[in-house]
Amino acid sequence: MCKGLATLPATCLKSAKDIKHKISFLLHKQESQEVDQKQRKEKNEEAAERVTTAAEVEKWKASFSNVMKSELGRAVFVSFLRSEFSQENMQFWLACEDFKNTPACQLEKKAKSIYEQYVAQDAPNEVNLEGVTREETRQNVMTASPRCFDEAQRRIYLLMEKDSYRRFLHSKWILDLSQANASVVRKKPKSDCAAVATGQELAGGA
Repeated sequence: MCKGLATLPATCLKSAKDIKHKISFLLHKQESQEVDQKQRKEKNEEAAERVTTAAEVEKWKASFSNVMKSELGRAVFVSFLRSEFSQENMQFWLACEDFKNTPACQLEKKAKSIYEQYVAQDAPNEVNLEGVTREETRQNVMTASPRCFDEAQRRIYLLMEKDSYRRFLHSKWILDLSQANASVVRKKPKSDCAAVATGQELAGGA
């Protein structure tokens, strides 16, 4: 057994150096593999994100309900509504959704606040409701319940679906997103393109 550098035979020193080189090589190789794995993971995550975005846009094109179910979809749609100065429709719809979870002790106060903000004539953010629904909602608010805005909310949903949504489909928001995703597909290698195509096919069949 080798006990000191001075007394080490040449063969022992050579063996020690060989072992040191091998350990250094293995450590370097392990670090390189870890870096490669990290880079591959990041690339895969980026690709998955692009596929999700492409798939979501296809879903938004398929139906308005898919827009409303998606947090990102609602955000994009609100941007479009803002360009048409009609964002109060989505704000009212979201306020109604939130209202349904209001504690009983706060129902009356919150119902009046929503009514005065969105439903009352000349409200700061008045939504477009016919007189019958507006009056029905006013009466509901007087005896507030979690469902007192149901009919008004339904009317505004239909208004957005049959009016704003149709223009949204041809807006620069949808067109820009579609073009961006198409550009990604053109630039990706064939294997990644196949993954994007598969994601879009799955979205179309959802």
